[in-house]
Amino acid sequence: MSQPNRGKQPSLAQLRAFAAVAEHLHFRDAATAIGMSQPALSGAVSALEETLGVQLLERTTRKVLLSPAGERLAVRAKAVLDAVGELLEEADAVRAPFTGVLRLGVIPTVAPYLLPTVLRLVHDTYPDLDLQVHEEQTSSLLDGLAGGRLDLLLLAVPLGVPGVTELPLFDEDFVLVTPDDHWLGGRHDIPREALRELHLLLLDEGHCLRDQALDICREAGRTEGAPVTTTAAGLSTLVQLVAGGLGVTLLPRTAVEVETGRGGRLQTGYFAEPAPARRIALAMRAGAARQGEFEEFARALRDAMRALPVRVVR
Repeated sequence: MSQPNRGKQPSLAQLRAFAAVAEHLHFRDAATAIGMSQPALSGAVSALEETLGVQLLERTTRKVLLSPAGERLAVRAKAVLDAVGELLEEADAVRAPFTGVLRLGVIPTVAPYLLPTVLRLVHDTYPDLDLQVHEEQTSSLLDGLAGGRLDLLLLAVPLGVPGVTELPLFDEDFVLVTPDDHWLGGRHDIPREALRELHLLLLDEGHCLRDQALDICREAGRTEGAPVTTTAAGLSTLVQLVAGGLGVTLLPRTAVEVETGRGGRLQTGYFAEPAPARRIALAMRAGAARQGEFEEFARALRDAMRALPVRVVR
C-alpha cells in the first residue's frame, strides 16, 4: 500500500463500510446490511485503505478475507462507531429534558429525610431520568460540582461560592431534643438564650449542621467555654446519646420523626418565634447547560415537599 494520507482522516461512512465488510466478509451482504450500494461500499473501503496507507482486505474472486492489519483495525473501527452512537444517544437525551443521567449530591443531614420525597417524585414524574445519588459532606460535594463529577446538589445554604447558583427549596426550624426528664422537654416556647449553658452534643467537624448549630449558639450568647461534646458522625448516634442522658442536641424538623420515632427516652422542645432555622436548596454550576431542567426540577420539588414540616420558598 501507499503511504497514509496525513492530510485526510477517515470518514464515518468509510469506517461503517469497512466494519460491515469485516462482520459479513461479503460485499453484497455488507452493502445490504448498511443500505449502501455495492460499488459505493467497495469504493468507501478502498478510500479508507488509501487514507490509512494499510491494506485491510484480501480480495479474491470467491471470498473476502481480512488482512492481519484489517483484523486489528476492525476492532478499532467498531469501537469508534460505538462511541459515535453513544454520542448521538447522549445528544438525544440532552434535547429531551429529564432523560439520561442526573448525578445528585446530597449532604448526610438531608439525605435520609428528603430522599424518599425526591425518589418518589423522580419515579412518578420523570421515569426516564437515571438518578444517581452521592451522599457526601458539603466540601466534597462542591468539589464534585466544580469538577463535573456531579450535576446538582441538595444541601444547606447559603454557600457563598463563586460560580454556583442556588435554587432555594424551603426553610425548616431546628428542634431541641432532650432526655425525657429534661426541664426543657415538651416546651413550645424555649428562648434561644436557653442554649447558653446546655450540655450540647454536636456532629463531628466537617458537617455543615455542626457549624449551623454553633452559629445559633453564638447568636444566643453562648460562650466559647460552654461544654460541647463532639462524639458523633451522624444524627442517629447523637439522638441515642441524648436518650442515654449525655446531653441535648439540635435536629432539623425534617429529621425529628425519623430519629426520635425509634423509641427511647426522648422529648422534643420547640423554640419561641422566630425559631432558629436552616435553608435547603438545590445548587448547580452557574450557566449550566441543563439550567432550565434544574429550575423545573426545583419547582416540582417545592410542590412535593409541601407535605413536610417546612416552609416552602417561592
